[in-house]
Amino acid sequence: MDWLRDHAWESWMVLAVVLGALEMLGLELFLLMLAGGAVVGGVTALLGGDPPLQLILALVTSVALLGLVRPNIVGRLHSTPKLVTGHHSLIGRRATVLRELSGSAPGRVKVEGEEWTALPYDEDDAIEAGAVVDVVMIKGATAYVLRTHPPTT
Repeated sequence: MDWLRDHAWESWMVLAVVLGALEMLGLELFLLMLAGGAVVGGVTALLGGDPPLQLILALVTSVALLGLVRPNIVGRLHSTPKLVTGHHSLIGRRATVLRELSGSAPGRVKVEGEEWTALPYDEDDAIEAGAVVDVVMIKGATAYVLRTHPPTT
């Protein structure tokens, strides 16, 4: 027991390394969080903290890491990027009006190198050729667009 007291920080660090190595077997980040607590216990021992203080700080750190850090990391590791394909990938893109469009007469826009039939999202709006618009919705083969800047009058 005296040896542990004399070599407390080394014991904590050995425990941290062992827990870190065992983490490689499971990769669930549970043992890694415990290893983080062991590192804090080792640093406390190195700074001269009493064994009960070392243990309390190691436990508090481990619980905090398990409760606060691990869920976020596991969530990020297990999530996949959203892949948007087809016409849904055009929503939010900028387009150029090729042929004037209004609520009563569809026009044409060019978005991402493709021409689409388009109507203004605001039915009362008329958008002239050459205007820059944003695609806000696509229904069927028709893009609904909003002008990026309102016309100056």
